[in-house]
Amino acid sequence: MIDTHTHLYLKEFDHDRQEILERATQNGVEQFYLPNIDSTTIEAMLDMEASHPQQCVAMMGLHPCSVRENYREELAIVKDWLWKRPFCAVGEIGLDLHWDTTFAEEQKAAFRTQIGWAKKLDLPIVIHSRKATDEILEILKEEKEDRLRGIFHCFGGTAKQANEIISLGFYLGIGGVLTFKNAGLDATMKSVPPDYVVLETDSPYLAPVPHRGKRNESAYLPLIAKKLAEVKGLDIKEIGAITSANARKIFEKDAAHASTIFSSKSI
Repeated sequence: MIDTHTHLYLKEFDHDRQEILERATQNGVEQFYLPNIDSTTIEAMLDMEASHPQQCVAMMGLHPCSVRENYREELAIVKDWLWKRPFCAVGEIGLDLHWDTTFAEEQKAAFRTQIGWAKKLDLPIVIHSRKATDEILEILKEEKEDRLRGIFHCFGGTAKQANEIISLGFYLGIGGVLTFKNAGLDATMKSVPPDYVVLETDSPYLAPVPHRGKRNESAYLPLIAKKLAEVKGLDIKEIGAITSANARKIFEKDAAHASTIFSSKSI
């Protein structure tokens, strides 16, 4: 199986990172996609990728919760890295209107800017959406073109929203929330074809039941796969195969040409 969204480079794993990777491998999780947060996380993320090049793959982007007064400076750093070397995606990017809407307009500007880079680089985007699914869908419809694709990370919306996301060429990232008793995501996922789903942990956050409230890790991905298999009436091995194939469709596209197709422009 493939964990399409995990922050294994964060300090929460500093004391046992190697054990975390070994435990995940023992549980059938063999590849890990690492979304960036902001300029403070790039070094640790790239170090982890360099230390485990067969397992870990980095993205590059500015998380909406890191969009503040200095977001243009943060975006300049992201842009510089996107030219400097290949990445599998632009992420994680998007909107978060849950805790604080002070920089809502700046979040939208940063999101649109990074969408533009992804289209020019022909890279997928990985979207963070919290209390902002409809706003993000509106932006995606305005920005729509064939090269715009990716994942709605940590999807927890309605069946109607799921259908809209799929119609725009995106996949649903399903994590621990699926196992939460009162989340209602299991009912939503009954009508969603598995061909449009990828698995993720978002570790160290959102641990699935029975580990809810504790530090999450990639070794728990089979718990999510098992729940999705139950919802869809499929075997867990079949869910693993389908979602892993979906992840490869999204990420395993050569990005080495990125620096040649993105000419230098001011933000």
